[in-house]
Amino acid sequence: MEYTNPTKVDESIYDDDIVRMFFGATVLWGVVGMLVGVVIALQLAWWPANLGLPWTTFGRLRPLHTNAVIFAFAGNICFAGIYYSMQRLLKTRMWSDKLSRIHFWGWQAIIVAAAITLPLGLTQSKEYAELIWPIDVVIAVVWVVFAVNFFGTLATRRVKHIYVAIWFYISFVITIAVLHIVNSLAIPATLFRSYPLYSGMTDALVQWWYGHNAVGFFLTTPFLGLMYYFLPRAAERPVYSYRLSIVHFWALVFLYIWTGPHHLLYSGLPDWAQTLGVVFSVMLLAPSWGGMLNGLLTLRGAWHRVRTDPVLKFFVVAVSFYGMSTFEGPMMAIRAVNGLAHFTNWVIGHVHSGALGWVGMMTFGTLYWLVPKLWKRELAYPNMATTHFWLATIGIVLYTVSMWAAGLMEGLMWRAVDDRGLLANPAFMDIVDRLDPFYGLRLLGGLLYLIGAVLMAWNLIKTIAASRAEVRTPSAAPAVP
Repeated sequence: MEYTNPTKVDESIYDDDIVRMFFGATVLWGVVGMLVGVVIALQLAWWPANLGLPWTTFGRLRPLHTNAVIFAFAGNICFAGIYYSMQRLLKTRMWSDKLSRIHFWGWQAIIVAAAITLPLGLTQSKEYAELIWPIDVVIAVVWVVFAVNFFGTLATRRVKHIYVAIWFYISFVITIAVLHIVNSLAIPATLFRSYPLYSGMTDALVQWWYGHNAVGFFLTTPFLGLMYYFLPRAAERPVYSYRLSIVHFWALVFLYIWTGPHHLLYSGLPDWAQTLGVVFSVMLLAPSWGGMLNGLLTLRGAWHRVRTDPVLKFFVVAVSFYGMSTFEGPMMAIRAVNGLAHFTNWVIGHVHSGALGWVGMMTFGTLYWLVPKLWKRELAYPNMATTHFWLATIGIVLYTVSMWAAGLMEGLMWRAVDDRGLLANPAFMDIVDRLDPFYGLRLLGGLLYLIGAVLMAWNLIKTIAASRAEVRTPSAAPAVP
């Protein structure tokens, strides 16, 4: 943090315009991505919401939702947080303003291209890697631009020490590049179609090496970097244990990269590879919970502020969900549990506890903390931020608990046998019909979460507008006595 080095630098040298740009994109794409999520939740609860059109079916909108939430909403806040914290931790401006702008506009162009192609059915049909090959090429180019700017700034830093948050950022920049390039290798056939370089079980293994580590290095390591910067700043307390944060980093990045095969249990993948995925997944619990405890214990001496500070409320719930989802993940990687949970809605609950509970709440807290720093004005409606917190918390709890219950029911009903050893529920639709109340609760939870995000967007827009109005309006002359 800034207090780890006494060197002071005039904040006017920092490029906060790029932070504001990514800040605005985060809010915009967050509302859009969550709105699409509510629409597809409605489609599961009430099928006519598909509208009978090919572009609006669940199969077309679901990848649009995942890409919008992961790469647009979460991606933009990662970049906003990195650009803001990195300059202050290294006491220097970003290496190139031009590269920063190319990164921003290139990333938004990718998001727009995804929003056009996915509803049209142009896809590679790979989880979290659906985008067609021309967009994949652009992603690689834009990422290289970001990496050059990132490491250029690191090379020109004015301090010797590299704070642990930047270590997590480094793992994000390097690993995502490797994952994306290796998994996207393909032979183009037409402008919109290509053949993957891999086939069969090799293709599945590479895809889930990418898929699980996209979660690990896009939705985990950069957000841990944000946690290690913004949580101590918001709490006005030093990190509980800096040594533990270093152990957390090295253990996490070493273990995470090997966990992908647990998505392929009971498949044709060799048993040794499946077991490797299980063992490393279970081991991952230790560094994950070490990081969670480090985050929560940073609040020692500041817990009384959680009652009144909405930023700390969001951070506490985010870190708690990080702990829950990183306990649930290793547990679901165990063969016996995986056999019950796989292909059920339990997996959906687990994914959303991480994506909306950890990533979403961490994002909201970061946005609320950043807005007065970037626009020099307190929130227009502070109480609305607390309302948003409760809507988001209740919403994600309803969502995850309903999906956990639905998944357990599905797994048990699929396995149930009668006295003759035959399936007790041979008609698949009988099980699907039992999911209706759970899908209703899922829709309600997602709707509450979306309403909270819309309230946040309105609050932030009003705050920024008031700040700009103050800049345009000259201050009144003092009254003459």
